[in-house]
Amino acid sequence: MTKSFVLKEYLFTFIFWLVLAIVLWFNFQSTTETYLAMTQAAIIAAFSFTFTHFLTNKLLPKALREKKMKRFLIQLIMVIFMLSLVFSIIFTYLEVEPKDQLPENFRDQLPFLWKGFYMSLPASFLINGAACGVKFYNEHGRIERDHILLQQAHLENQLKLLQDQINPHVVFNILNHIHILMKKDTQLADYLLLKFSDILRYQLYHCNENLVFLNKDIEHIQNLVEVEKLRWGNELDVKESWEITHKKLFIAPLLLVAFIENAFKYVCRLPGHKGYVEIICKEENNTLYFCVENSYSDIAIHKKKDRTGGIGLHNVQKRLKLQYPDSHDLKIETNNNVFKVTLILKLSDNNEQYYS
Repeated sequence: MTKSFVLKEYLFTFIFWLVLAIVLWFNFQSTTETYLAMTQAAIIAAFSFTFTHFLTNKLLPKALREKKMKRFLIQLIMVIFMLSLVFSIIFTYLEVEPKDQLPENFRDQLPFLWKGFYMSLPASFLINGAACGVKFYNEHGRIERDHILLQQAHLENQLKLLQDQINPHVVFNILNHIHILMKKDTQLADYLLLKFSDILRYQLYHCNENLVFLNKDIEHIQNLVEVEKLRWGNELDVKESWEITHKKLFIAPLLLVAFIENAFKYVCRLPGHKGYVEIICKEENNTLYFCVENSYSDIAIHKKKDRTGGIGLHNVQKRLKLQYPDSHDLKIETNNNVFKVTLILKLSDNNEQYYS
């Protein structure tokens, strides 16, 4: 809570009780002396502030935190009765009429006290009810704001966890390729190492942002595809199509990596069958069309946990629900020994994060 907000709250409270005291003073002075009306107004305002402050700043927040509103209702009734009793004493012993009209015997004064008590109940109820209503509204708004902040922090942590599950897998594959190539083709290993440095630089310096430029993320994916093509060589037929016209669109980083990883991981490897991976990436009217298709075999599919791919696809599905809840269409199809993933994603030209 900022200092300015606290200052405004204190100022509002002060003005509220000052106005109440002035209204009471104007009301009382019409039928009694000025000093007596001022005394009554000051005492009533002071006691009302004390009781309502204790009720709204101690009892109500505690009841909301502990979710014990029934207990608070009992406390509210008790406070109303106590404040009404105080009002009754003030009206009886600082009465508009002369004091000598009161009976000398306390027992004979009880009817006057009971009458003042009953007449004070509506005023006490209105004062405490209004104060509790305002405080409840403020507390409910604060709880809602805290809940939204906690939910946002949870989503950010969840997204970070999902993203971190992808990065180590990509890095491990590339390092493994380099290790193998260093024994066979040092020149190719050197080229692959340069590609790996570009990939690592992107992951280190750009992936901590909520959104990145689409063309930068696509360039990162193209580097990954290039690495996979070098790894497979002539054993795999890879076709690519990239059409990105809008250079200033934003996308969540590493959102599309799982599709590439999944395609090359589960592509058909049966002897006598040349597998293929086909990638189509097209952007038009701020909408991204991304399709990855690969051949697969029944033997390879049994290695999966289910028929929708490994952990990478599950992670990207969760990220899409969190970051693009109403702006994506994801289809995963498996038929005729073809595994196909199609994503239609509505992108923004503003650097702002999507949350549900």
